[in-house]
Amino acid sequence: MAGPLPLGDPAPVDGRLPDDLPIDTSVPFSAYLHIPFCRVRCGYCDFNTYTSSELRGARQEDYAETLAGEIALARGVLSEAGALRPMDTVFFGGGTPTLLPAGDLARMLGVAVDAFGLSDGAEITVEANPDTVTPEVARRLADAGVTRLSIGMQSAVPHVLAALDRTHRPENVRTAVNAAKDAGLAVSVDVIYGAPGESLADWEASLDAALELDPDHISAYALIIEDGTKLARQIRRGEVPAPDDDLQADMYELADARLADAGFEWYELSNWARPSTGSRTGADNRSRHNLAYWRGRDWWGFGPGAHSHVAGLRWWNVKHPAAYAQRLAASESPAAGTERPDAQAHLLERVLLESRLSEGLAIADLPQANRTRVAGLIADGLVDAAAALRGRVRLTLKGRMLADAVVRELTDEQSV
Repeated sequence: MAGPLPLGDPAPVDGRLPDDLPIDTSVPFSAYLHIPFCRVRCGYCDFNTYTSSELRGARQEDYAETLAGEIALARGVLSEAGALRPMDTVFFGGGTPTLLPAGDLARMLGVAVDAFGLSDGAEITVEANPDTVTPEVARRLADAGVTRLSIGMQSAVPHVLAALDRTHRPENVRTAVNAAKDAGLAVSVDVIYGAPGESLADWEASLDAALELDPDHISAYALIIEDGTKLARQIRRGEVPAPDDDLQADMYELADARLADAGFEWYELSNWARPSTGSRTGADNRSRHNLAYWRGRDWWGFGPGAHSHVAGLRWWNVKHPAAYAQRLAASESPAAGTERPDAQAHLLERVLLESRLSEGLAIADLPQANRTRVAGLIADGLVDAAAALRGRVRLTLKGRMLADAVVRELTDEQSV
């Protein structure tokens, strides 16, 4: 299970949005549906997920009905606030969404579509464990309206999978990818680098295996050690080594070079996609749902521990599935807390998120005093000079690997 929820103000029992919230209905709206179930807990994971022994009163077979209750509440809240819009993207995340029957996922999607509608060409993504994807599952998801499957490959090397406590069979990744393609779904695969005992050659083998699958999109994430996880405890006890920053930097450079050679373009620090002209489906293969987060769009997060954002207001749900179900059964909002970040917090968040994108951050959006810092970042090789002349802070390859330092430089309060 994840760590404690953030501090914030009490959330209204009825979920009502503040009357003074500056809602712009031209801003695209997204939905995130959290499926908090896993067969086993991976040693590095701090997401809000639960194995069967941790549910304590909640039942997986009741979950679709329970989540439908929050969808009904959301429709009422957004309608009253004049903020009801069709969904531009929908994302089933977890946990392991495909641990539920495909029919349950289809039902939740159907309830959401009935409540909000879909924009033309909406993107609908389901995260999947390779062992849970069969041709029938992929077909049923496609028939329900899903457009994209995001498959958790993580590694092609058995000892790396073991270090991460991943239990799927490596050969099932190809089976899942082929099933998704045969059903007409776009395919993304996720890989992780920097696991204990993983060499550069291991990482190269995983990249090669991912590219051989011919996906439309690849996410490559550096392993981060989160407090409270099994892996953090193993490192603290000296049982396994901590990630090596220099090795992870070499792994990132290798990934960027290999993926570029294969025709992928980076559009966010950890994400690469085939351009539409070279794609299998002919579509924009970037994750539009994740872009909605990075661009500060509006979304409602459904499910235990899910976070939401509308017009600068943020809120988050109670974490445990049983507490979540109890709130909804009592016709109450499952929200545990809410906040409205001040101007400085909003600036930090905007720089943190938008600077991650290949399109970059508008220099004009920075406070005047901070804009002078861009020249120094160019001199240090962290920001692209040509993009800066066009008014954008766009990270170089070196800048991508030192993105946190760039954000600190651009948001340092002493320079504001």
